[in-house]
Amino acid sequence: MSIAYFPGCTLSTKATGYDVSGRAVAKALGMPLEELPEWQCCGATFPLATENSMALIAPTRLLAQVQKSGGKVTTLCAICFHVLRRSQNFLETHPEMLERINWFTEEPYDGKATVTHFLEILRDEITWKGLSEKVTNPLKGLKVAPYYGCLLLRPPAEIKLDDPENPTILHDCLKALGCEVIDFPYQSECCGSYLAVSKPELPGKLAAEILASARRHNAQALVTACPLCQFNLDYPQRPEHQVLNGNEIPVLYFTQLMAVALNLEPDLWGMDKHYIDPKPLFEKYQVSATSNI
Repeated sequence: MSIAYFPGCTLSTKATGYDVSGRAVAKALGMPLEELPEWQCCGATFPLATENSMALIAPTRLLAQVQKSGGKVTTLCAICFHVLRRSQNFLETHPEMLERINWFTEEPYDGKATVTHFLEILRDEITWKGLSEKVTNPLKGLKVAPYYGCLLLRPPAEIKLDDPENPTILHDCLKALGCEVIDFPYQSECCGSYLAVSKPELPGKLAAEILASARRHNAQALVTACPLCQFNLDYPQRPEHQVLNGNEIPVLYFTQLMAVALNLEPDLWGMDKHYIDPKPLFEKYQVSATSNI
């Protein structure tokens, strides 16, 4: 059974490791991701001024494509998920705005598409028990700290993925892979988000605090579902920066750990673009990590 899939811009450019590993694990679980035939950027941010119909055109056009592709779509990117889930909810309750956008785009959308994150597919359809039964290379002894960030969980009344103050969905996924899951105080703090463009020093400062906290709690890696979080936490650790004073720690996508735990070929792990190389963490799991994407 295939799933309609929206990769989004970042997974097609900077975060290809997330896309490669995500597609690979979905296929291994018998639910291959079928990319939407025609897609464009979701808009990257949900508009603060929702009376501005122009700002909602991009996500509405995507939802119209989802409607043509069976009515349900999943995504890996926390930002894309955030924009599409909130747009879906907004248009369901604002028929006058939906009518205005449909008139403009001439691509009728009935307001009924369903947007999911791949973590929801794992939790609600495959189930954590089902995932654990698929694991042939359990990551026992690997201490990982789930990092949710903010866009994956908030605002909770619209996103409805998990408890924003006490989330468990990433925890449960990592436990199903055999990992030792490490709680730490910064797991749902903001990484600085798009301020990486306008005020790069701020995300760098936030990253140092988040990474140092994870290290203090003995995590060997941080695990996220957001490409912007991954970048904001990984990029400040590049060798020429050197501001973390020994707190360097790999920042991985949950799908990359899944690829190792499901014993997929190393060229499907997508670990070749990280500033802090995560591959040494997996040497003891009896899988060679020398292949390239």
